Order: sequence, then structure tokens, then C-alpha cells
Amino acid sequence: MSAATKPLLIELGTEELPPKALDELSAAFLRGICDGLAKRGIDAALDQAVRYASPRRLAVHIPAVAVNQPEQSIERRGPAVNAALDANGQPGKALQGFAQSCGVSVEQLEKLETDKGAWFVFRAVKPGQPVAALLPEIVDEALKGLPIPRPMRWGDHDYTFVRPVHWLVMLHGAEIIDGSVLGLASGRQSRGHRFMHPQPVHVADADSWLDAMRAAKVLADPDERRQTIRGEVARVGATTGGVPQLDDALLDEIANLTEWPVAIACTFDREFLAVPPEALVTTMETNQKFVPVFDAAGRLTEHFIGVANIASKDPAEIRKGYERVIRPRFADAKFFWDEDLKTPLTSYQDALKNVTYQQALGSLWDKSVRVAELARIVAGRVGVDAGAATRAAALSKCDLLTRMVGEFPELQGVMGRYYAAHHGEAGDVADALDSYYQPRFAGDAIAAGDVGRVLAVADRLDTLAGIFAVGLKPSGNKDPFALRRAALGLARTLIEGELALDLRANFAEALELLPEAALAAGLKPGKDGKAPALDAGKRRAALVDELYDFVLERLRGYYADQGFTGEQFEAVLAVAPDTLVDFDRRLRAVAEFGRRPEALSLAAANKRVANILRKQAEEAGAAPIGTAVDPAHFEAEAERALAAALDSARADTAAPLQAGDYAAVLTRLAQLQAPVDAFFDGVLVNADNPAVRANRLALLGQLKAQFGAIADIARL
Repeated sequence: MSAATKPLLIELGTEELPPKALDELSAAFLRGICDGLAKRGIDAALDQAVRYASPRRLAVHIPAVAVNQPEQSIERRGPAVNAALDANGQPGKALQGFAQSCGVSVEQLEKLETDKGAWFVFRAVKPGQPVAALLPEIVDEALKGLPIPRPMRWGDHDYTFVRPVHWLVMLHGAEIIDGSVLGLASGRQSRGHRFMHPQPVHVADADSWLDAMRAAKVLADPDERRQTIRGEVARVGATTGGVPQLDDALLDEIANLTEWPVAIACTFDREFLAVPPEALVTTMETNQKFVPVFDAAGRLTEHFIGVANIASKDPAEIRKGYERVIRPRFADAKFFWDEDLKTPLTSYQDALKNVTYQQALGSLWDKSVRVAELARIVAGRVGVDAGAATRAAALSKCDLLTRMVGEFPELQGVMGRYYAAHHGEAGDVADALDSYYQPRFAGDAIAAGDVGRVLAVADRLDTLAGIFAVGLKPSGNKDPFALRRAALGLARTLIEGELALDLRANFAEALELLPEAALAAGLKPGKDGKAPALDAGKRRAALVDELYDFVLERLRGYYADQGFTGEQFEAVLAVAPDTLVDFDRRLRAVAEFGRRPEALSLAAANKRVANILRKQAEEAGAAPIGTAVDPAHFEAEAERALAAALDSARADTAAPLQAGDYAAVLTRLAQLQAPVDAFFDGVLVNADNPAVRANRLALLGQLKAQFGAIADIARL
């Protein structure tokens, strides 16, 4: 770090920024500033750079940034020497043009010798510029790189940004960096809280900005705001006698809506507690950003907490406003609840025929019929009441047509459970209508009940099969049907629920239930613009492979989060187990095997074996590699010992292999290290005698098959 450094502060003041995008905008702004400094070779304490953000500002503070940019070495490669000179050794037009573009004569160019030839090069040293002269450009680049899907215009100029901008502070130490960004001239005048400190805020230097903001009733540090909100909610919650429920998502949103948060305790009429608590909590959190309060037993109370963006002289008026705004929302929820209770869920089944699921896949009623059949099949295979599973499947989409879910779509499933229970459906059926949506998000549990798990599997099988069939599988960042989430949810339900189902077979059954119009819809037109004739069997077979691979790919991150390596995952993926429960057992056994001291040697040996067998198979005219080993062709003690060890291991592992105890199998196979090492140390596989060579290749084939029954150990 250069001795001549100063702290840097950049603040852009705006209209209120979108709260859900604020954290991403702030992080991107910090990255853009740091990247701009690094790209220009400016010494700066980038590892100590801090981002600040509030609803009306984006800011970056770096404790040390050089005053001057260091000298910049320039090197431009020109034409190759052998092509740049003519037959007389004189510069050709390409070389002359290159020299002219660099502002020098041909004689001033240098030559660069490499192992691939020689080139003319231009080398120069450019004096570094003052950092103050470069910063406006750096800030402009950073702002243009922000993730803003719909930039807006304001006034009568051509500038665009996520919101209109009003002030710009750029300070290097105590000095103002002269420049203009988005039409704003830089200065040292910031602005405080819109109502509590509307007058301009003088910022003396970069290091005093944060304190100046705090004095102007702005907590510019998002972490400080979050901590303040937690403290405020806990303080006010204690006065209610309850326990506030403030999750991280709600905390983030409140923090991005406030600059000076102050909590206010409020209440609503107890009569609204007759409405399912999920509906009330959703209204409070999603629509109003209020914090619900529960009692010690986990029951919702009539208390809630609002977080104001002001320290009011009359908090009672704010409380009245919060209570006034929540009442009509709760009144609507109660009306929807009371009206929905008058209609059994089964009454909505016929109406599902009028709701299109997907054009080629039919209506929601069509989907329910397919899911019910899959649920019947799956339930029979895993020992779950098929009647309960098909009943749950038949009712699974009915709550989508209720008033409550129409108003609060996020309550689908939850309200189905309440309505089914109210109208006398069996408990496991009612619970399944809610739980089959699980896992709803990363970290969420799978469905707790057996019927819910069966329905979760059946519904996702149909969704994945159907959308893939019509050619709408995810591409890039686009996944409008949330198929990646559905695939991971399916995989997690099978693995964590220990449902040993043949995934390929299940997808094949799901595809059989689809109309042929869906299979045809996904066919790509040929060069003539016409879709090829449908071969339903061939199309289904191809889709099974696609779907299986798609689900397995979703497991990479799932297992990586648990600490499994990519090599371990690939080793099991290579053998493509039929069930994901089996995949999981193999992977855990492989990971345990990988920790053994013999693992590295045996993995290397398996890789060597695979290479030998592959090379033999690829050789033109080579005889096919047999599987039978004839002791009469043994010439070395090491191959006799390996054959005996393999026979013994095969006998010892037959029972645990059949039982799926892969850890026990690999523990036993680890004992093969010594005879395997001895074989490769003392035996020449490619013996001159064809019979001996073939026998040794067959022996290696048996070794590969022993380990390959579990995973491709060579990939470790």
C-alpha cells in the first residue's frame, strides 16, 4: 500500500429505493467501485471496503485509497515478425499501420520472442493519473453495472436509474472529488432523515460521514439498523407479555424501509383470532410489514408490532394508524374464511375442469386425475393407504378456487388442510393437502406424514414429466414452472423419506398418463419447419433419461452442502442407481471409504484397471475381454493371490451387497489393497502369450466389477 493514501467515501442520494432490491444493489455498487479501482491498478484497502445503504442512499467507504495511480505499463502485440516484413526485409503495410496506431516509428517497436515465434510489440510507460480524476468514471461504471431490470427516467434529461437521484458526495479524505455522475455535481452536502432532519448535512471528511448520518437520524449501516430493529421489537414485545416472531426475511424488509426504526405496540380485535393464524400472519407480514406476537404456547395473540420510520412525538397516533389499516385486511380474511367454510372442498372438483393448467396438459382437473393415479401406484409400492393417497390427490387443487387462497395465494395447501378438516376428511388426508407442498423453500423439511410424502412424490412426478414433455424445461436462469425446485423436492422426499422407488420407472409411468398431444407439443420442428411424426414410445424413453439426469443434477448442490465432494458424487453417479435411497447409501459408503488409508491406492488401481481395459477394448482386432478366469493360465504367484482374494471378497460381500450395506462391502474390499498392489508390482498384464494376457485382463475385469457394484472408485 502506498504511503500517500486517504479514506474514500462515495454516497449517492436517491428517492426511496425498492426494499427487496436494496441489499443486492448495495453489494453490486461496492463490487463495482472495488473492481474499478483494481482494474486501474490503484492501491486501496479493498479487503476493508464497507457498503452502506438505506432507503434513500447507496454508499461505499474504503479506509485507504491512494492519491495517485501508479505508472501504467503498456504492452501491445503487433503482427508476427515473419509476416510483417517483405521479401527485402522492409516493413509491410500491417507493421507500418501498427506503429502508426501506437504513435511511434517502426524502429521504436521491440520484438517479443516466444516458443511459438516472434512478434513486434509496442512497450511504453504511461504516467499515473490523480485518483480524483479517475473516480467519477469509476462511479459511473459501477452504477451502470447495477442489476436494474427496469431503469426509469425523470425530468427532461436522458439519465436513467432505478430511482431519481438528488445528491452526490465524493470525498477523498477531506477533499471533494470534482466530477459529475448522473447529472449531479459532487459535493460534501448530504441529507439526513426526510422528516426528522430535512436540512442539508455537512460532511467534513470521509471518515466522519457515518457519524454525521447518525446525528441526522439516519442509521446508514444496514447491520446496525437490523440490530436496532431486533432490540426495538424485543423491547416493545416485552410490554405485550408475548413473544414477537421476527424472521430474517421480514427483518431485512423492515430494515430496508426505515432509516430510524422505532417499534410501536399495537392490538387488534380478538374476534379475528377465529381466523386461521396463518392467514392473519400472512396479512401482517406480507401486506403491512408488521411483526406478529405469540403467547408462550405458540398461539397467536391479539398483539402485533409495527416499526415506524420516525421517533414520533405522539406514538399513540401512529399506533392508531397501524390498527386502523390492519382492521379491514383482517375483516376481509374473516369474511373469506366464513364464506369458504360453507362449501366443502369436494364441491370445487368440477370447477377445476374450467381452470387450464397448461394448454397441452389440460385442466387442473386433468392434472388431479393423473396425480391421483400416480399416488395410487406409489402408495401401493411403499405400503401406504392407497385410498387415503388418492383422496388427498383428488382434493389437492381444490383450495386454489377458494376465496381465501384467491386473495392470499401463498396460503394454498394451508387452507386446504383447514377446510378438509372442517368438513370431516381424515386427519392424514387433511394434513397431506398442506404438507405435500414441502419443502417449500431451501432448508424446509419434507412432508411429515406418509400420505403427504406420497402425494408430494406423485404431484412432482406429474409436473416434471408434463412440463418436460411439452418442451418447457428450464433454460439458463428461466424456470417459470419452478422445475428445479420441484426436482429437488422430489429427490429430498425420496431420500429423506426413505422411499425406495425406481425413479426411471416412476417417470415412465407418469409419461404414460400424459395425453399424446403433450408428447407431440415438445417435438422440435425440422429444417422444413414441420414437427416430425410422433413416435410415442421413443419420445417417452428419451424423456425418462432427460428427467432422471435432471433430478440427479439437482442433487449436486444438496450433497455439496452436506460436505460430500464432487468426486464422490461422480463415482456414484457413474453407476446410475435406480433409487435415490440407494444412491444416498452408496454415496455415504463411498465417503466413508474415502477416509480409509487404503482408499487412495485402490482408487488409483481402479483407474489403472479402467484405462487398461478401455485401451484393450479400443484396439483394432482385439478379442473381447472375457469374464472367466482360468487358474491354469496363471504364471505368477501375485495373480493367484489376487484371484483367491477376489473369490474370498466376493463370497464375503454377497450378503451385505444384497442387503444394501455398502459401507460393509467397501470395508471388506479395502482388504484387497495388498494383493492388488502386489499384482501391479509383479505382473505384466500385456503378456506375450495371448491366453495368459486374456486371463489377466479377465482378472482385472473381475476386480473392476467388484468395486463397480457400488461405485466407480476410479473417480476418487
